[in-house]
Amino acid sequence: MQRTTMDLWVGLFVILGVGALLILSLKVGNLSTYSAGDSYQLVGNFENIGGLKVRAPVKGSGVVVGRVTDIQFSLETYDAVVTLNIDSRYTFPKDTFASILTAGLLGEQYIGLDAGGDVAMLESGDKIMQTNSAVVLEEMIGRFLFDKAADDDDF
Repeated sequence: MQRTTMDLWVGLFVILGVGALLILSLKVGNLSTYSAGDSYQLVGNFENIGGLKVRAPVKGSGVVVGRVTDIQFSLETYDAVVTLNIDSRYTFPKDTFASILTAGLLGEQYIGLDAGGDVAMLESGDKIMQTNSAVVLEEMIGRFLFDKAADDDDF
């Protein structure tokens, strides 16, 4: 009897551990909590999306308000066309500014929405006109080294 009780507790502990690992893997893979039940789509063009991926979060003031649903390359404008799925609880003015940001120094990239002051609101299918591309670490290092080399040549 004592052996079966111990086996039961070990089994429960193992099931809880597997459940915790499942939840952790969903959090890491950006597959948790946000459901696109009642939402609307916005589109934005970016010159450089860096490491932005589909299912990356879209945040307004640090709060997840949506997800990236599609990334395509435009043969007309030669830039990236990013489709955002925004929860319908959140509305943004037409002059909203979208930027590709990084969580931490080398963390995941996400889109940050900065609301403007326009009275008219974005609706499903609208295009975000003001966008700011991702800051690519390699470009920053290259500029720094190039500027240092130019400064050394002046002496």
